[in-house]
Amino acid sequence: MPDLRTTYMGLSLRSPLVVSANPLSQKLDNILAMEDAGAGAIVLFSLFEEQIRQETATLEKVYRSTTNFSSEASDFFPDLHDYSVGTAKYLEIIRKAKERVDIPIIASLNGITPEGWIEYAREIEQAGADGLEINIFFIPADINMTSAEVEKRYLDIVKLVRETISIPIAVKLSPYFSSIGNISKQLHEAGADALVLFNRFYQPDFDIEELSIKTNLDLSVRSEIRLPLLWIAVLYGRVPVSLAATTGIQGATELVKYILAGADIGMCASALLSNGIPWIKTVLKDLELYMNDMPFHSIEEMKGQMSQQHVSDPTAYERSNYIQILESKGRR
Repeated sequence: MPDLRTTYMGLSLRSPLVVSANPLSQKLDNILAMEDAGAGAIVLFSLFEEQIRQETATLEKVYRSTTNFSSEASDFFPDLHDYSVGTAKYLEIIRKAKERVDIPIIASLNGITPEGWIEYAREIEQAGADGLEINIFFIPADINMTSAEVEKRYLDIVKLVRETISIPIAVKLSPYFSSIGNISKQLHEAGADALVLFNRFYQPDFDIEELSIKTNLDLSVRSEIRLPLLWIAVLYGRVPVSLAATTGIQGATELVKYILAGADIGMCASALLSNGIPWIKTVLKDLELYMNDMPFHSIEEMKGQMSQQHVSDPTAYERSNYIQILESKGRR
């Protein structure tokens, strides 16, 4: 039987399939079922600072005192009622999960103020979380904001959290930086132990009859793996952080591709919501079948085999591949 163990931001995992932040983890029974199904770790649903402030009737004051955090971006957040759990209950879920499961429990924090990042990160660590995923959901809607200022915001948050807690930190990275490689390097230097590629921003849609903005959510599909697949393959071996893929895993095929590119883990949420928690078992069984057929004896042996550093033609990840694709289309 192939060895499915992997290491993610210093944590030992029994499998490379990790549950990413989603509402299912609000219930302890679901967390137990995820462990039973074979998940390597669980990233809890995100704790939103806005929600906490709302509960204490101080949200308006927070927004006034943090005007640098673009107010235009607030409309792009998922409905906070879908994550209707306050700080006390969130911390209690961490504590109870740690009492009942053996796999790592990773918290997810979505803050808006420096005070929020410090306060809640510290409480999450004290509750017993094995790691913290920083979900920086920020849309730079201010057209006067420079790319350097956007990068500085990410780096300042990571430095702040790193100074506050000692548990491993993962950063859920946006795909919209002009230089993914450079910001990845800077985030590592700021204290990030892992990068999660990529954050799926909840982008708006229009109701053209009501002339209103719709905030419905489309679940990810397997074709969305292409962008994170590219950057994981490029970053592998170049930036000394763990790499996690979090988009488009609909089965073992996508998980295999991510691992071959260099990911330590693949994260799932959309397929889990669509297919149910037992789907995890199916994916891991299919992963084992693939590894036996190849054969690969372990995840570590698979990891990075298709990265830019290891493929026979590294330019396949760069401009020459674009030209080759166009030429192949023209010959048809």
